[in-house]
Amino acid sequence: MLSQTIQSKIGTRQSEMTSVYAYLEKPSMVDYPRHFAAVFFTSGCNFSCGFCHNAALMGKKQAGLSREKLEEACSKFKKDWVNGAVITGGEPTLAPDLIELILFLKGRFGFDVKLDTNGSNPELLEQCLPLIDYVAMDIKTGFSGYPALVKYKETARIQKSISLIREKAPDYEFRTTVIDSFHTDEQMDEIAEIIRGAKRLALQAFIPRENLPNRKFTLLPRTPSSRLNELKERMTGCADEILLRGA
Repeated sequence: MLSQTIQSKIGTRQSEMTSVYAYLEKPSMVDYPRHFAAVFFTSGCNFSCGFCHNAALMGKKQAGLSREKLEEACSKFKKDWVNGAVITGGEPTLAPDLIELILFLKGRFGFDVKLDTNGSNPELLEQCLPLIDYVAMDIKTGFSGYPALVKYKETARIQKSISLIREKAPDYEFRTTVIDSFHTDEQMDEIAEIIRGAKRLALQAFIPRENLPNRKFTLLPRTPSSRLNELKERMTGCADEILLRGA
C-alpha cells in the first residue's frame, strides 16, 4: 500500500506548505528512464480510475510537506546520487505551485525533472513543457471509453495535451495500462490513431491489488504477457518505439 512505501507528510503552518504530499523513501530506478530518481507525490485527481494504484491520493487535495521538509528530503537524495525527480500523483497539474516546484527541484538541486500527467490541464502543461526534461502522459483508453473507464468526458483537452507534448516536450512517452476485459482491439486501435506519429508508447500490464478503489478491478486477472505482445504487434507504426512493461 502507498502508506507503507512513502515518507509520511509533516504538518506545518499553511503558508509553508508545498503541494508535495509525500515521497518514496528510497530512490527509484524504474520511474524515470535512465535516471536514479526521487519520486514525489501530489494529492488530488480529477479522474476516477477504479484501477488506480495510488488511490490514497485521489479525491480532495491534502496538506503537503513544508518547504523545509521537502528541502531536507532533496538534500538526502542528492547525497545518495539521485539525478532525477519524478512529480506524480494524484494529478500534478492540479497543484497551484507546480511550476515553482519544478524550478525548485531543477534550480536548487539540479535534478532532471519528469512529470506524470493525465493530460486534462493542457494550459498548465504548456507552461511546464519548457521547464521539464521528460513527460509521461497516460492515455487511459480510446476517447470513446473515457467516460466509462475514468469518468471524464472532456477528451478535447486530452487531445490538446497530446498535440502539445508531441510538438514541445524535450522527451516523452504516452502510456496505457491494459486491462484485458476493457481494452479491446477496437479500443487499442483508437489509441493508435490518437497518438499516431508519437515518439514512444508504453503498454503496461494491469496488476490487481486488494486496495484498488473499485472492488471489481481487484477481481480481474493480471494482463497476460501474450496480450501485451499481441498489442505491440498490432499497434506497430503508431509510434517510433513501443515498450512493454510488466510483460
